[in-house]
Amino acid sequence: MTRDPRPVRVGVTGHINLTPGTERLVYDALRTELRRISGRPVRGVTCLAVGADQAFARAVLATGGAYEVVLPAPDYRERVIPPANRAAFDDLLGRADEVIHTGFQHSGTAAYVAANRELLRRVHRLVAVWDGEPGCHEAATDRTVSWARQRDIPTSIVWPAGARRTATPA
Repeated sequence: MTRDPRPVRVGVTGHINLTPGTERLVYDALRTELRRISGRPVRGVTCLAVGADQAFARAVLATGGAYEVVLPAPDYRERVIPPANRAAFDDLLGRADEVIHTGFQHSGTAAYVAANRELLRRVHRLVAVWDGEPGCHEAATDRTVSWARQRDIPTSIVWPAGARRTATPA
């Protein structure tokens, strides 16, 4: 049997407010999960938010894959990415094979919802870095998982033992 050489398209959704120790746990778990779900190259799709999304982008690269970024709006970096995380964001954005824009001019819930839905349109699978708790807005992780399940997109939940979130988003 010939192995399919086409990349499997895997998206990510997940928490942004991970503790520093949890970020490493999540990165390791994502690398393991990417290897588990695919015996072929991975084409990741991410919104590149702080936390789970950036850990996912690094894990995709570490496993030999490539990724594309769905940006909610042109002002996303300045309005959403904390100054201390902008260098990492810029590095990962520069390593993306493609950057897709939603058409929204300003970051906010509607732009995040549009970005998450665009991400789901582009993937065969979804990995959710999620503690199972409901979110507080329409673009939260639990909503994206629900939309993926409604579309019959296979979804893996990753929440390593010992993982924790900070009290407020970073």
